[in-house]
Amino acid sequence: MKKIVLIEDDADLFALLKYNLEKEGFAVSGSQTGKGALELCRRVRPDLILLDIMLPDSDGLDICKGIRNDAELLHLPIIFLTARASETDRIVGLELGANDYIVKPFFIRELIARIKLQFRTQAVPVRVLKAAGLELDRSSCQARLGGELLSLTATEFRLLEFLMSRTGVVFSREQLLNAVWGQDRAITDRTVDVYILRLRQKIERDPAAPEIIHSVRGFGYSFEPRVQAQTAIAS
Repeated sequence: MKKIVLIEDDADLFALLKYNLEKEGFAVSGSQTGKGALELCRRVRPDLILLDIMLPDSDGLDICKGIRNDAELLHLPIIFLTARASETDRIVGLELGANDYIVKPFFIRELIARIKLQFRTQAVPVRVLKAAGLELDRSSCQARLGGELLSLTATEFRLLEFLMSRTGVVFSREQLLNAVWGQDRAITDRTVDVYILRLRQKIERDPAAPEIIHSVRGFGYSFEPRVQAQTAIAS
C-alpha cells in the first residue's frame, strides 16, 4: 500500500482528499499546518507528498526546499496543491523541486490520476549498482572492484550505496550523516570525512587525487566517476 503525506490547511478539503485517497487504496497521514511537516515525513516515510503552498503558519515553498535538502526525503515526489495560478508561481514551484503543480479548484479524479502517474514513473530500485569497475550488490551487501571483493564495514557499505545510487548529486556532510548514520547520533560531521577517506583508500587509484568520490569545496561530496574501470587497490 502506497503511503501519502497530505499537508493542507483547509479542513473540508483535507477531509475530502483523505476520504477519497483512502477509498482509492492509499494510506494517508497528514497535517493541517506546516509545523512539523519535515518530522512527519521522516516518521511516516511516505511514497508521495501532497503539499499546500499557503499554510497558516509557514510557506509550502519553504517546506519543499527543506524536503529537497534532506537526504532522507529528497527523492520523494511532491505535488503542490495551491490557489496560486500564475505562470510565475508554477515555474517557481517546479524549479524548487515539485514534481507536479495542481491549481485549486481541481477534480479529485484528476489528482488521483496524477498521483498514479508519479508512481508509474518511479524507477524500480536496482539490485546491483555498477560504476567505474565497482559493483555493489544490495541483496548480499557485498561490493567488488574489478571483480575482487572489497572488505567494507557496514557503515562504509551504506555510505557507498547511498552515494552510488545518486550519481552526480552533491551532498553536505549533514545530509550524509542523516542518511547513513540516522537522526539519533552523537558524532560530528567530521566523521563523514574520515569515512570518505577510508572509502577512497579502498576504491581510488590515488586517494589523494580522487576520480570517483569528489570533494565540493565548502559543501560536501559527490559520487561522479571519471574512470571506466580499475582493479582493487585495498582490502
